[in-house]
Amino acid sequence: MITTRLCLIRHGETTWNTEKRIQGHTDTPLNMRGELQARHMALALKNTPYKFDALYTSDLKRAADTANAIVHVFGIKPNVTPALRERHFGALQGLVIEETPLAKPELWQAHIARQLDHELDGGESIAQLAHRVQGVLNEMEERHRGKTILVVSHGGTLDMMYRIASKQDLRTQRIASVPNASLNWIVHNHDGWTIEQWGDTRHLESAALENVDL
Repeated sequence: MITTRLCLIRHGETTWNTEKRIQGHTDTPLNMRGELQARHMALALKNTPYKFDALYTSDLKRAADTANAIVHVFGIKPNVTPALRERHFGALQGLVIEETPLAKPELWQAHIARQLDHELDGGESIAQLAHRVQGVLNEMEERHRGKTILVVSHGGTLDMMYRIASKQDLRTQRIASVPNASLNWIVHNHDGWTIEQWGDTRHLESAALENVDL
């Protein structure tokens, strides 16, 4: 049986994470704690029993800089792709979660109701995100079949990968925890994608923040 293994990594902490502000495609950098988290994450990967054959990362700065910590430790060249970006949250981007229901009530209701085809006024629908994420998963599996791959991305994107691997309905509320700089493992074999391990933050000095982008 041929097994392809992906280690999915959420980017380190940003100031917008601490403010509970919706980031989406906004290109925010890591804060100092996020940079430290990235270094600890990269060092923790050295203690795994796997040889990593490729590294993929979102092109947004917070993910790319997290991936650079891996580059520093392993000397592996990153494959940078916008296909691994966070969901584009349209007019909700930049808003603090607590303020959003008042600032954009109709969009907020569509968002929390998980209306699959709603693009949030210029953003990306859940259905579009699912199509994009399924596509990049298929591409990585086909290109690196039987290998172990590192993937640095975002909370909403990794939640979608969790949904695909666990066969969770797109309309249901989020059940996966995706902390900053967490290690999350999925595998692909003849049965398709399955979850191997999720939400590992044992390598971090203190608790990491959850993703607020639902």
